[in-house]
This record gives sequence, C-alpha cells and structure tokens, in this order.
Amino acid sequence: MDFALSEEQQSLRDLAAQIFGDRVTDESLRAFDRDGHAYDAGLWQTLAEAGLLGLAVPEEQGGLGFGMAELALLLEEQGRVLAPLPLHATLVAGALPVAAFGTDAQKAVLARVATGQAVLTAALEELGNTDPAAPVLRAARTNSGWTLDGVKIAVPYGAEADLLLVPARCDGQILVFLVDPAAAGVEIAGQRSTSSQPHAEIRFNGAAVAADALLGGEEQGGAVARFLVDHARAGLAALQLGICQDALRRTAAYSSERIQFGRPLGSMQAVQQRAADGFIDVEAMRSTLQRAVWLLDNKREARAEIATAKYWAAMGGHRVSHSAQHLHGGLGADMDYPIHRYFLAAKQVELALGGAQPLLSEIGRAIAAGRTAPLAGANA
Repeated sequence: MDFALSEEQQSLRDLAAQIFGDRVTDESLRAFDRDGHAYDAGLWQTLAEAGLLGLAVPEEQGGLGFGMAELALLLEEQGRVLAPLPLHATLVAGALPVAAFGTDAQKAVLARVATGQAVLTAALEELGNTDPAAPVLRAARTNSGWTLDGVKIAVPYGAEADLLLVPARCDGQILVFLVDPAAAGVEIAGQRSTSSQPHAEIRFNGAAVAADALLGGEEQGGAVARFLVDHARAGLAALQLGICQDALRRTAAYSSERIQFGRPLGSMQAVQQRAADGFIDVEAMRSTLQRAVWLLDNKREARAEIATAKYWAAMGGHRVSHSAQHLHGGLGADMDYPIHRYFLAAKQVELALGGAQPLLSEIGRAIAAGRTAPLAGANA
C-alpha cells in the first residue's frame, strides 16, 4: 500500500496550492464575509479554467478522470486556506456518484460541473437520524415516477445548487434521486451553520420526481447511498486535515513570536506538549485518510476505515482546533482574528455526517460484522 504521490498528483496538488495561495488570504476572506456571497464565483471559475473542477469527472464529459485520492488533495489544500467554495458538495457528494452510477443522460450535467457552470449537492442529514445512508425521507411510486415527502437539513449549498442528490426510502428499499431544486413541492430555506458556509433546510411536500431521475436504478439504491456517504465522509476528513494543518502552523508561528514572562510562549514545556499532541493528531488524521481513500479508489471494503478517518477528523479536529484557540490566548476568542475562523470550520466538519460517538459505534458494528480491510497484503 504505497501512499507516495505520483508525479501527476504532486502537480495537481502544487497547482491547487498555488491558486489558493494567490487568491485566498485572511484579508480576502474578511472582504468576502462583508460581501455576503454564497461562494467565491471568481475563484470557482479560475479552478474550472485550471481543470481542477473536472478532476474526477470522466474524460467523456470533459474531465480528467481521476478519483478520490486526487479530490482529497484538492480538498486538503482548500482546507488550509478555508477557500469559500462548494468543492466538497459539488465534486465529492455530487459529481462522483453521478459519474459512478448515472446513465448517459444523467451524466450530461458533469460537463457543466467541469466548466464551473453547475453546483451540485447531496441532501443527507435528517433530524434525529444518525445514519445518513439509511434515510427517513419517504418516496412513493406514481404512474409517472415518484413523489418525495420529508425534510432534509444542513444541506451544503442547498439554495445555490442546480441539482440535488436525495436518498429516500420506499417500501423498505433505499433509493437515490436526482432532484431539480426548482421542482414543484420542493421548499428551500437558508440555515445558519457553525461556520459561514451556506446550508439549507429542504422540505419535500409531495415533490414529483420523474422515473428517469433515479440514480443507479432500484436494485443499486442502497449501494449508491453507501457510496455517496462513504466518499462524502472521506472528503470531509480531507478538508479537516487541511484545516488542522494550517491551524497548527499558525499556532506554532504565534507561540514562537509571542513573548510571555520574558521568553517565547513556545519555549514553555506545556505549550510544546500541547502542540506535539496536535501534531500527532494531524498525522493520525493523515494516515487514516490515506488508507480510506486508497481502499475507496481500489474498490476494497472500507466501511470501518472510512468511519475511522472521519472519527479522527472529528476527535483530532476537536483537539487541534481547541488547542490552537487556547494557545492564542485572548486572541483565540476574537471572532475577527483568523484562528477563530479555523476553529469554526473544524467544528462544522467535526459534526457533519456523524460526530465522534456515532462513528465509534459504526466502527464497532463494522468490526463485529467483519467489514474491515486486511492490514497487510495490500497488493493481493
């Protein structure tokens, strides 16, 4: 199991880092907050022109045909600078499942994704439901297709999306639908998220869905939902890795420069120990993410490993973001100071699609059921 980056992957990572580094700064993020936009449309188009929005879009639809490993690198770089973009929602939760399970007609939207003309998202979270792959939302058959009834919450970029991926339940089956957010019976209301990322509550009141809007067919509905949630969780872990890496970097720089009691704050043993604990958490996040992504791209059993990567994103993200804030002292509580933005972003990723305790239970169930990949023999 070789996690070393290929030459192509390194080039993609360097390109993403250069674009984000040139375009996203603490000052630009403050200006973005004042403007009130949902996402940075100019930066979105820059990524499209660089080919990065087409990373995992098949070549037939104008993309590069890469997989989750490359998307994880892009999301990690986004997390480092907190670029306000619907990358995870569109590329991971939206484009990947459509590319894997869609019909030729359904895949047509992917060309628009690659050129930056379409935003996609998945409506996964439900109030009181801790398993997004087992939806409560109800689907019912009609003569012309289906109707949907129920509520999805915390849908990233739900009000901005051109297409929604919506898992639902019908007669004991799990199905995933492609839904036009402008369709009759679909009501979208904005929600306030932990960070500044726009979310939405989406109500389906007998929303009519055509028969050809079913992703993967009735037989594969459960597999589509599982694929969607697994990749979305891995993508969140990649985002969290970037967020925590830069939060730790900023904390190290601050503690090296801040003079307390006549010497640098970073020279104090307690500060060094807490920073070291943060480094260990970041590296645990990195290794569990790399394993999960490798298994996904190689189509291996990865249920427990994905939950483990997201668990570390939750627990490690919690510890690193709190340490970064605490070691900044009073500045850490200043909402205008950059480190607070990282704290809020890490908290949102921590809780999205399952916090630490639900994921720990899921890991236990996967181990008990034998749904784990072997630790050795990756080339078998």
